[in-house]
Amino acid sequence: MDQDNKSEDESVGPSEDASEEELPCLPPGLSDGEAMELLWQLRAQRRQASPKLPETVTRLTAPDGSILYLVGTAHFSDSSKNDVAMTIRAVQPDVVVVELCQYRVSMLKMDENTLLREAKEINLDKVQQAIKQNGLMSGLMQILLLKVSAHITEQLGMAPGGEFREAFKEAGRVPFCKFHLGDRPIPVTFKRAIAALSLWQKARLAWGLCFLSDPISLSYFSKEDVEKCKQKDLLEQTMSEMIGEFPALHQTIVAERDIYLTHTLRQATCSVEAPPNAQKVPAVVVGVVGMGHVPGIEKNWEKQLNINEIMSVAPPSRFGWVLRMVTRGVMVGMLGYACYYAGGSVGRALLSSRAVKSVLETLRPPRA
Repeated sequence: MDQDNKSEDESVGPSEDASEEELPCLPPGLSDGEAMELLWQLRAQRRQASPKLPETVTRLTAPDGSILYLVGTAHFSDSSKNDVAMTIRAVQPDVVVVELCQYRVSMLKMDENTLLREAKEINLDKVQQAIKQNGLMSGLMQILLLKVSAHITEQLGMAPGGEFREAFKEAGRVPFCKFHLGDRPIPVTFKRAIAALSLWQKARLAWGLCFLSDPISLSYFSKEDVEKCKQKDLLEQTMSEMIGEFPALHQTIVAERDIYLTHTLRQATCSVEAPPNAQKVPAVVVGVVGMGHVPGIEKNWEKQLNINEIMSVAPPSRFGWVLRMVTRGVMVGMLGYACYYAGGSVGRALLSSRAVKSVLETLRPPRA
């Protein structure tokens, strides 16, 4: 199976930041079975039967009685972090599911300063790596997303994904709690988004991504604006405004991911086995997603979903090959002119530089 289509229903190890002081201390001499039963009982005592939760939390019920507490968040929000922590502490879940895929899981263990620096530093190496991994158009889409995120990061001085790191930390403090990645892999989303565009739309989008000096024009966002955007997730709202000319992009970037997130959340809300006799009992699940996905998840919660349909990726089109060759031609032409203008020795030095070689290697068509 292609790596891009790999299932996200997998657990991530407990957070190293989880304080051992907050975990229960067990009496010495207990057998494994006795320790498990004691921890289970302790968690049951901590779990609130009728918790008073933030307004951003939506409660959904599965057919077997399992409960999902869906926390709608803004990705750049201290208040969202508090909402996540409060919900997990109150309901003591069996599973926590977050709107991340394996391609973004590194942000869970990175500190704020590192994330802030990474978001602001979009250099040639990052562009090259994105294009090499995802293809020209999908790579440029990924860089576009990074630029939007970096813009908001710079204005707010706050790294994205704080609510996911908070969920990871709090899940590690709950006995028996599993942590799942619930989002569709980014390469699948971008490849499907590009495939959904017509030839003319691809050309327009490619021109905007490649040749406009400043394709991103964003208004200023204050921290107060972020909290207001809890009704619409800030990052996805901004992206939606930017791709308003291309409805197909919104369909694949938002609507299809609503379906995928619903699927993984429903998988998580399966009965769990309670010690000591492995009796099946309804699960309690906390889902942490951008506020913009909450209505779609509610709408799809009781529907029959076809996940295979939104995981398929069409093979590279002839347009992609033509676009790559045109872009390569433009790059070679620009380099040739630069060499002619700068002179022989300078030109040879420029062509032998690692950066120029990397770009040309990235744009080289695949071998037959």
